[in-house]
Amino acid sequence: MPAATPGTPSLLRAMNDRAALELLLAHGPLSRTRIGHLTGLSKPTASQLLARLEAAGLVVATGTDDGRPGPSAQLYALNAGAAHVGGLDVTPDGVHAAVADLTGTVTGRFALPYTEGADAVGQVTTALDGAAAAAGLRRGDLHRVVVGTPGAFDPQTGRLRYASHLPGWHSPTLLDELAAALPVPVEYENDVNLAAVAEQRLGAARGHEDFVLLWNEEGLGAALVLGGRLHRGWTGGAGEVGFLPVPGHPLVRQVTRVNSGGYQELAGAQVLPRLARECGIEVPPQDAATAEAAPHGPQVAAAVALLRRAATAPGDPYRAFLQSYATLLATGLASLVAVLDPEIVVLSGAVIGAGGEPLRALLETELAELAPSRPRLVAGEVLERPVLRGALESALADTREEVFDTSR
Repeated sequence: MPAATPGTPSLLRAMNDRAALELLLAHGPLSRTRIGHLTGLSKPTASQLLARLEAAGLVVATGTDDGRPGPSAQLYALNAGAAHVGGLDVTPDGVHAAVADLTGTVTGRFALPYTEGADAVGQVTTALDGAAAAAGLRRGDLHRVVVGTPGAFDPQTGRLRYASHLPGWHSPTLLDELAAALPVPVEYENDVNLAAVAEQRLGAARGHEDFVLLWNEEGLGAALVLGGRLHRGWTGGAGEVGFLPVPGHPLVRQVTRVNSGGYQELAGAQVLPRLARECGIEVPPQDAATAEAAPHGPQVAAAVALLRRAATAPGDPYRAFLQSYATLLATGLASLVAVLDPEIVVLSGAVIGAGGEPLRALLETELAELAPSRPRLVAGEVLERPVLRGALESALADTREEVFDTSR
């Protein structure tokens, strides 16, 4: 079929189709009259549009609007089953996978703990198959899959960089092996970048074009969104702020070999027990059963427990503990703010989130003294597996572009 040219009826139909599909996605079920009103189309044109989309399997009739006076109006909804996508959150502890339908509703989940000697291809396919099965689907039924990992795949070499702690993911042929195993388009993205996508689409960064997301869990990281788009850098390493040299910690040399840097050593999760002791807080040893049951590694679990206690305990020494940690976090964050001048900074990840509003307020005050601009600091709002949610949102954005294009 020849491509539609500007102004042709086929192009105008495709534009109207897309507008109606976007409205159904945003508002849920709508009547023909309501769609006509929102799009400016006449009733006959709106009827033809809905018939066309229903025949294409993109829209389904879904009951009637009985709340209006007069005859009940037929309601139409986006066909949620017209496409499904998969998302994976790969961590050193295992792989979490989920499947979502075209509306973004999660229809299947699967968690695969890491086992010694497990290979990356097997981890991905097993987790994805588990989530697809939970959704009543097979791997090949998915339109697209997005995989989130620590670090980033270098677009020049195809090798995973900045994540030497991720077991089984450093083969030079890994991307080819994964492509051969997965019969659907697959994209790979840094985990913190995907957390930023989740906040941009669903959370605290909605409506903001320039923001930084500061993440703290197993590692310190950042995502940079400039002009509404992720900035990844030449090798995919933009935002690897854990490697930043910072005042207050000796220089870390050969950072890629040790997989750490000054900011990570200054303010990573691992420093919280020592910092608490220095402030006079007793830090009980974590028993093995508690560490095993925690959703993160033992270092993160210990840091989260300390910060949660400090955020709700009155007075010193907990106030001094939060103040000290806010200063450490602000030391590295000030460099990002000075260079990027973002509108807001989104605070995300289990460690920062555990400090709640008390830590956020102290960090904002500290940052105001260290950086020339004063962005607003806001708590992340996507709290349940934000990396996985961002992977699904990223996959959905591209899939909707394809599915909603009826000119093909």
